[in-house]
Amino acid sequence: MGGCYPLGGRTAYAPTDVMPRQPRELKSGYCYHVTTRCNNRDFRLTRFECKQVLLMAIKRCRDKFGFKLYGLCIMSNHVHYLLEPQQPEDLPKIMHWLNWFTAMCFNKLLNRTGHFWEKRYHSTGFPVTDKRRALNTLRYIHANPKAANMQLGWFYDYSNYGTYDRLTQDGLTQWHPAFMALGATLKICAAIYRELCKRYKPKPKPEKKRAWGKKLLAGISLKPKKDKTSPGQQRLPWDDWQAPSAEIYAVAKTFVLANALNPDVAGMQFDDST
Repeated sequence: MGGCYPLGGRTAYAPTDVMPRQPRELKSGYCYHVTTRCNNRDFRLTRFECKQVLLMAIKRCRDKFGFKLYGLCIMSNHVHYLLEPQQPEDLPKIMHWLNWFTAMCFNKLLNRTGHFWEKRYHSTGFPVTDKRRALNTLRYIHANPKAANMQLGWFYDYSNYGTYDRLTQDGLTQWHPAFMALGATLKICAAIYRELCKRYKPKPKPEKKRAWGKKLLAGISLKPKKDKTSPGQQRLPWDDWQAPSAEIYAVAKTFVLANALNPDVAGMQFDDST
């Protein structure tokens, strides 16, 4: 049941059956499929600028912690990673730094406050040597834009599918050992992975149940929040929003042109920065 304590002449009961957080299973020689979502699952990553800032932050984080990034897909309200940390205990450090840094960037960029990412990130680990699991995970990550009906094909500016299909280098990610074991040459590996993806059929997601408050709150307009900083909040290494734009554009442009279906068209989003 639970413990009891006096409260205003009455007896209240404190529940003791609250489940504690389960520790993450961190093992040497494992890679991890990590998913992190925007708070309330809001579509906060729709703007090109946000995706580009995230790519810059990932590069800084990779340079800081030295992890291997095998898979990446930046959707409009969540992000998928497939990464291998140098040490098992590095995974929480990597995600803590990356989520802190990007939350500060996005809150400044979008003129908002509060949590940007939703609760804890989700992670699932498996041995790097598990080739079948690795390929299925990569395919699942790369299939996200197609499964969400954002596009018909597999190429997407902000996932690294293109590096596997066309064997390009995007400056951030590298091929998983399971991919390089598919054939005698990289071209054969790419061809086999391409066919593996073509055969993939994403499972339909269950229909979301509508909460009763959806209709009630539909007509209410919220006032925009003022730009303010909470006491004790850590600050970015630059004042105001003077982000390192040259670094952002360089990292993002290399990644996008390596992965886009049509690099000439995708490169148009960088016209103002070149």
